[in-house]
Amino acid sequence: MSTAAGTAAKSGAAGSAVFADSDSRRYRYFEPKGKRATHYEDVTVDVQPDPERYLLQDWIINFPNGKGAYYKDATAAKSSNWHAFRAPDQEWERTHYQRQSKIEAMVQSVIANGRKARAPQSFNKVWVKILQTHLGAWKHAEFGLGTALMQAQRYGYTQMINNATLTNSSYKLRLAQDITLYLAEIGMDISGFDDQAGKRAWLEDKIWQGTREAVESIMGSEDYLEQYFATNIVFEPLVGELFRSGFLMQAASQNGDFITPSVISAAEADYERNLANAIDLFHLLSHDDGHAAHNKRLFGGWLKRHVGLANKAAAGLQPIWSQPHAKPVQFADARAQSVERIKSITSELGLALPQE
Repeated sequence: MSTAAGTAAKSGAAGSAVFADSDSRRYRYFEPKGKRATHYEDVTVDVQPDPERYLLQDWIINFPNGKGAYYKDATAAKSSNWHAFRAPDQEWERTHYQRQSKIEAMVQSVIANGRKARAPQSFNKVWVKILQTHLGAWKHAEFGLGTALMQAQRYGYTQMINNATLTNSSYKLRLAQDITLYLAEIGMDISGFDDQAGKRAWLEDKIWQGTREAVESIMGSEDYLEQYFATNIVFEPLVGELFRSGFLMQAASQNGDFITPSVISAAEADYERNLANAIDLFHLLSHDDGHAAHNKRLFGGWLKRHVGLANKAAAGLQPIWSQPHAKPVQFADARAQSVERIKSITSELGLALPQE
């Protein structure tokens, strides 16, 4: 292609730039994280276009404000190479659908078998009120976080970041749905069960207003990585695990309920996967060769904002621990464990937890 002197050549052809494997017949545009590319990398890396990689043309279609389909300033975080992130859980569409399907089959089987054995009729009466009110309220927290992450994934600069964020959203929305269906089904076996109690508690009960504020603050953030950070690095250890593992999973069986822990348990496995992805991404950013100091300051500000809200939410939930007849765990113990959890997470990222 002829060009005027001093003018750089422009082309939309893939061969107009040198990339990994450009001298072979494999036609792979990326460098694998390991010695060999995984199936996850083959179907994920560079699926989302980036004009800075391989093609010399800019975006074919821009928004009215002049920005392309994806842009780096959708987050205040900076990276020398956004494409370096590869999610540790290696999850993409097919594996995600398979895992979600297995979880749903397990949950529905547990509920069906429990109802067949007339288990809900054996629940402690006070525990029934806790389920309809507080588990019923918790589904709104899960739905709110799932909605926030669904919005956040649209702005991720790479397909790898978008996949990790979107699967995280999917897990949250699935759990909210599981809780809704679970309470509806056992409600048919329990006389006088109030399936609207959870919604009223979420909107009106003082116990839940701190949690509601924390969730809505995440939903209201305009920075997609702040939403992802606040959900997994802050809210989940200080509030999510506190309520799910520190209360429901501990107190249910002591109050005649062997179904709820099985329904909730999948969420704890979900979080381990989401946390591993989040730590890997934010560790890359907090140790970036060119932007580590900037990112650490940014993450420190996010911690200060969201840890304060999460601590307020956790304190508001404290009365729930005193409500069951059987109290196998104390709030102080569960709270101490959640604080140690977030300290471990932030230390892994090289960040300091704000003082209360």
